[in-house]
Parts: sequence; structure tokens; C-alpha cells
Amino acid sequence: MLPIIKNLAKGSLGKVWKTACAYSTTTPKEAGELGSLLESSLAGETFGQPTPMTHPHLLASGEVVAGIQKDEFSERRNTFIHNILQTESKSNHLVIIPSATRVYMSEKIPYVFRQNTDFLYLTGCLEPDCALVLTASQENDVMSTLFLRKKDKRAEKWDGPRTGVEGAVYLFGVDQALPISELNKFLVTYAKTYNKFTLWYDFLSCIHPEIHAVIKSFSSSSVKVVESPKPIIHQQRLIKSPAEQKLMAKTCEIASKAMVNTITATKPGVTEHLLFAKMDFECRANGADFLAYPPVVAAGNNANIIHYISNLQKTEAGEMVLMDAGCSLSGYCSDLTRTWPVSGHFTDSQRILYEIVLETQQQLISLCHSQYTLDHLFNVMCHILGQKLIEAGVFKNSADKNHPSKMAYDLCPHHASHYLGMDVHDTSTVSRTIAMKQGMVITVEPGLYIADNDPVVRKEFQGQGIRIEDNILITTSDPVVLTGSCPKEAEVVQKLVNSSYCT
Repeated sequence: MLPIIKNLAKGSLGKVWKTACAYSTTTPKEAGELGSLLESSLAGETFGQPTPMTHPHLLASGEVVAGIQKDEFSERRNTFIHNILQTESKSNHLVIIPSATRVYMSEKIPYVFRQNTDFLYLTGCLEPDCALVLTASQENDVMSTLFLRKKDKRAEKWDGPRTGVEGAVYLFGVDQALPISELNKFLVTYAKTYNKFTLWYDFLSCIHPEIHAVIKSFSSSSVKVVESPKPIIHQQRLIKSPAEQKLMAKTCEIASKAMVNTITATKPGVTEHLLFAKMDFECRANGADFLAYPPVVAAGNNANIIHYISNLQKTEAGEMVLMDAGCSLSGYCSDLTRTWPVSGHFTDSQRILYEIVLETQQQLISLCHSQYTLDHLFNVMCHILGQKLIEAGVFKNSADKNHPSKMAYDLCPHHASHYLGMDVHDTSTVSRTIAMKQGMVITVEPGLYIADNDPVVRKEFQGQGIRIEDNILITTSDPVVLTGSCPKEAEVVQKLVNSSYCT
């Protein structure tokens, strides 16, 4: 451990103290000098994630993850604790947010690690087996402690470098860093120091089994009041900061460009899996970390399986392909869907259905402002789809057309929209009944899924699945379509597919 950081971390567990790295009482000049000294001292150190020192081509000075400054993570923690204190200012609060842990596909072979997004939002830390502990007392003393793995040369030879406690205070801007092995000791000492407190921990989500077991044992003997921090974090995550909006715009632009190049790679006979690989390659080649989720690449009747991810079928002339894919960049996700004709031309029945979905989506996007909710978009979607399907003569003459919204729901049984951000289905505790606000990012994704034996739909429209999905930033004026550079007008889409035959 470096001497300068060793001095900062001295003290008894459970005791609140401040460092010059956060909540500083030094002058800006002194704090800046300390930061420079720390950076100089850490110049030869290794870290558990890219830093401006080790990856200057990815991160600018002061960034913890690409695009997000260390100061913003500190502000997030401060805002979060402020919101916690608003619930009960005359109480002591102990907040525990665990990281994710590695998950293995087979002996010693891990899946690609994905961080717990609540933990990532508050720390910027990309390492497994960590925990953020925030404490706030009645006297408004606030302390942030990051527990993480110790450096271990043998383990790091196999799995890569760790930040360790040595560099964590400087890198993440927390008040102190301690080994994850000392978490239980810290909690026990805290409970002895503060007899009455509220524990904020989400017992319903076992993000990290070992940490969960420690907290469960601790709470059974020392805790009387327990609250989940997830709703408070999600309300905060719902509104994207300017830096987050830039990252959302960038990840959406990467996905849009990749989708265009995937459409142009389409011709009869290519497999769904090849189109999957093309989308994956194009996203990574343009700067994305990886795909945000297993993509849907569904040709023909496969498009009627809403979460179809087998992606093994060959495409055939006369079919359409539905692709739902997005990418992750610095922890922020895009979520884009386009549907296009394999041969480069929609059939008459395909074109009718496609225009119905497109016109519905365009009307829904125009409603993306503060007067409306996501549930309102869903109700409008069902109404518009139902009316347009009836007007276009999609249903058989024998079909009961007295309830168009219900008929539409039978053909589009999913919501019109969801929140988007660090998770694809972001901020899951936030209701779809709240009004849209500036800074939200949402999807708008009407669709039609007509089985090849649908009893109320005319034969020529059966076996078709269509969805069009864009990512929308809510502003004080008109909504911004972040995925707008990926065309969706039928004529333009046809030209994109046809351009593949010229390459």
C-alpha cells in the first residue's frame, strides 16, 4: 500500500472521518496538489479497469468510465444520500450496494462480466466482488466506503489486474477503501456504534451470494428496520445527466450505423446467425463494448416469436427479417428494431402491414412529451393499430370488429414503450404511469405479429411479424429520436437491401 493512501485510511471501523479526496476541507489548490501527487504515485500501478493513465485513447482526464467524470459519481452518491435522508432525517442510515460476481459457464471459464448497474451508477467500478457502503448519521455526517478485493499477484496472473484498496480512493473518489474481507467486521462495529439505524439493502435481489449471506447474517442479529434502496436509485437513474445523454446518443448512433450495414448485407440464403454476427461486428468496430442483449434476428414466421433468439434459420426470398438489437457503451444501452424484406421489395400485404406499424410509431413519437405517460402510449398504440387494421381490410369479414383495441392487442401483446439506460429494460421499479420528464430516454416500439394460421386475419397477411423501434430522448420541446439515422421509411429500406447486390 502506498504510504500517502495508508495514512488516509487509518482509523477504527465504524467511525466517520473525512479524507482530502472527498468532502475536503482543504483549499482547491491543496486538493489539486494532492490529486497530482496521488496520480504521480499511482503512475506505475495497475488497475482493475481502464483509466486515463492506462488507456488515454479511451478515457479523458478525470473520467472513471469513458464519458463520465469522477465528480459526477460523487454527485450521484451525494444526491442519493440526500434522497435517503429525505425519507427520515432523524435516523442513522446504513446503505449497502453490492457489485456483481463472476458467473461461470463451465469449470474456470467465466461468462463476460456485467456489473450490477445500481453499483456501477454510484461508483463507476467495473470489478467483481465489491460493495459500496454509505453511512449517514443524525448529525449529517456522511461516509462512502468501497470494499473491494485485495491485490493478489497469483490471482491477477490468471484473471487480470485488480485496483486493490491502494488506488481506489483516488480512482473512484470515495472517502475510504477497505478489503471486501472486512465487510462483516465493519458492519458489526457499525451496529455497536449506532444502536438504532435503518439498513438499506435489497434482500429480494441476490446480486452477490457471498455478500448477501454476510448481510443476511448481520441483519438477523443487528437490524430492526430494513428498506430497499432500489426505488430511490431508480428514480435518480431515470433522469439522464448531460453526460449520460451524450453516451445514450453515441450508443444509439453506433447501433443505428451497425443496423444499416446489416440491412445492406442481406440477401436470400444468408442465415439469421450471419446477420447476428454482422451486427455484433459492426457495433464493436465502431466503438461499442458488446451487444446489449442477445439479439432477435427472425426471418419469416420466426418474427412472430417476440423473444426469438435461436437465430439459426436461413432467410428466403419473399420473407421479411425482423432484427431487434442494440449495443452497450460505457454501461449505457441502445435498443433498436427494424424489419426489412430479404429480397429488397415488400410484397403488397407486407407493405400494408409495414405502413400501419410505421404510421402508428410516428404518431406515438409525437406524443413523447411531459403531458403523457408510457401507459398512455400503450393505449393509443392499441387504438391506432386496431383502427388501421380494420380500415386496411386485414381482418376477415367474419371477424368481430366491435373492439378494435382488443383486436390490436391480440396481434401486439407487448407494451409500446419502456425506459432505457444502463439496463435495456431500465429502472424496473419505476411505474409506467408517471408523466414523461425531460432527461428520460424511452423506447417506442409498436409491432404486429400474425401467426400463419390466425383465425381472424386474411390469408395474405398471415405469417408476418413486424416491429419498428426507436430510442427517444424526452426534452422540454420536441422529442429527439436518438436512433433516427437508421432509416425506416419503406422506400429507403428497400434501397438499402438492394444496395447489397452492388457490393
